[in-house]
Order: sequence, then C-alpha cells, then structure tokens
Amino acid sequence: MSRSYPIISITGSSGAGTTSVKKTFENIFRREKVSAAYIEGDAFHRYNRVEMRTKMSEEGERGNRHFSHFSPETNLFEELERLFRDYGESGTGTTRHYVHDDDEAKCTAQNRAHLPNGARCRKSPICCFMKACMALW
Repeated sequence: MSRSYPIISITGSSGAGTTSVKKTFENIFRREKVSAAYIEGDAFHRYNRVEMRTKMSEEGERGNRHFSHFSPETNLFEELERLFRDYGESGTGTTRHYVHDDDEAKCTAQNRAHLPNGARCRKSPICCFMKACMALW
C-alpha cells in the first residue's frame, strides 16, 4: 500500500455486513467523486464451485476436517499479494472474478462454474478489498 494508492480492506464472516459496508463506501466515494476499484476476496479461490465440491469430498474421505474455502491450499494468496503490491506501486493490477450465480454468468458471458482469470483493474486512487472470513492474514 502507498499514500498514492491506498487499500481499504473489509473483512467479516458471511452475514456480518461486509456488503452493507461496501455499499456505504460506494456511496461515500460517489458523493466525494472518488474512483475506486473493488476486489472481491473470493476471486482468489483456486477452485471454482464444481472443483471445490470435488476437492472437499476427496479431502473429507482422507479425514482432512480442516480443508475449506479458507485453507491456504484453496486460495491464490501469491496472486492476491502481487495485486496489492502492484496496486500500491502503480494504482493498477490484475484481478479475477468469481462467477457465483446465473445472473453473474449472464453479465460476464461465462459458465457459472468458471473462474475467469486476468481481468485488469483500471487505475484508481483507492482499492477496496472485500473478503468474508479471512482470518489467515
């Protein structure tokens, strides 16, 4: 992070109100005419929903009760770290988007299970990172 390109990180469990906080920031930024890039934390999951169900089943059969969406092996922390570093230096970076449902799939012209790669953040003065349940950091 840098003075030129600050990062605001909002974390919380599912249902804790992170979406409401994001909407509040959107309203503040709109009122103040501040352009912001919004990054969803689940965009850095390693597996799409279909793959994750398969992996969860495999790990459960092995007796691994700690394997989850929040496990280091199920996330691309190196890519997320690179995004934050690049953003702090230049105000831009490469992100991803996780397609959650059919409505998002229509908007992105992607299969619901697909996890597209390589979208570029536009240059923005603020990056607002949203992540539910990320207690690993």
